[in-house]
Amino acid sequence: MAAVQRENEVYKILIADDHPLFREAICGVIANGFPGCETLETEDLDNALKIAAEEDDLDLILLDLNMPGMNGLNGLISLRNDSPTIPVVIVSAEQDKQIVLQAITYGAVGFITKSSPREQMTDALQQILNGNVYLPSDIIRSEKPRSSIQRRHDDSQIPAEMLSSLTRRQLLVLERMSEGESNKQIAYNLNIAETTVKAHVSAILRKLGVHNRIQAVLSAGNIDFNQYLKR
Repeated sequence: MAAVQRENEVYKILIADDHPLFREAICGVIANGFPGCETLETEDLDNALKIAAEEDDLDLILLDLNMPGMNGLNGLISLRNDSPTIPVVIVSAEQDKQIVLQAITYGAVGFITKSSPREQMTDALQQILNGNVYLPSDIIRSEKPRSSIQRRHDDSQIPAEMLSSLTRRQLLVLERMSEGESNKQIAYNLNIAETTVKAHVSAILRKLGVHNRIQAVLSAGNIDFNQYLKR
């Protein structure tokens, strides 16, 4: 099991990869970069889906694109559909830019190449655990204008009627999601259970018509939450 301790917070991470040596290597990266960490491991998609369903306190899944059962990005889609509140990061030897961008479109919160140096992997994991999207630097440089990469105000802004459909508590959760807080941080700051936060996140995704947490955050753009919280 993988859990990272930072500011009294413990994260649990699932490593889903069919290469034992790589699982061992990424466990080493996590252990060295985030003291106090634990890791859950699996070598195929079926078990990854099972673990994600059973471990309701999973904070992150590191997913290999080419392990048994994945069928390319279809495995990512299945995992996001079954467990929409658990962030998924693709960790792969694949470096095709279109596949990287498709993975983000289908709900991944990051893409880490297996050829990345240890320090870069550690930095990527830290950014992701902080609630940010991580992509290889060359992809960011070449695709900088795309709203799927950057959190900014654009044409995907959430319509006012959709925001009005959110309850006050859901608005508070969305506001903190937009600030990059994890479910654990949101639960602590709002003084509610983490399971309650996850239920709110699922309701927010459904009401806003988005498929994942990152799309919700991107759509939130420069919303003035105070305007809606005054209702």
